[in-house]
Amino acid sequence: MSDHHTRHERPKTEVSRRVFLRRSSELSFAAAVTITAGGALLNASEAWALDVKGLQPETMKTLILVARDIYPHDKVADRFYAIAMKPYDEKAAGDPATKAQLEAFVAGLDAAAGKGGYAGLGWESQRAALLRAVSASPMFETIRSGLIVSLYNNPEVWPIFGYEGESYSKGGYITRGFDDIDWI
Repeated sequence: MSDHHTRHERPKTEVSRRVFLRRSSELSFAAAVTITAGGALLNASEAWALDVKGLQPETMKTLILVARDIYPHDKVADRFYAIAMKPYDEKAAGDPATKAQLEAFVAGLDAAAGKGGYAGLGWESQRAALLRAVSASPMFETIRSGLIVSLYNNPEVWPIFGYEGESYSKGGYITRGFDDIDWI
């Protein structure tokens, strides 16, 4: 190869800006979310806390990261994923079978991840590979399908995606920009 071609190719060890930023945010979740002595999850960088009642705090921390890995959105704060996963903790508090299933699901992910567990894996691609391996399991499907409602039906998340909410109470879409597409 000529010198001209090799000058413009990226070395294989170089990390792109996007990969660097994504890697930094992934590491920041694992480091930012701490477990208090009372069993609550605390994220000081985003100023939120989540009281964990039914599950082990480590399990809840992992489930929040699982939610982010299933539906990753760089602009959505971790607190929204925590809110979306809170119903699983509440159900586990009142239902020993649900608690056992969730704890077993996370224990299986941790075992497959090796030292440091699922939350200790630094690369999103590694965690995604583990999730693909368990994607046929009933618990994975329960979590994935539940997130569609618990994450995306949160009115606080809608502005992040540019969704203004339902339009019926505002007179419908016809008078609110239905036909103002200018890029066609």
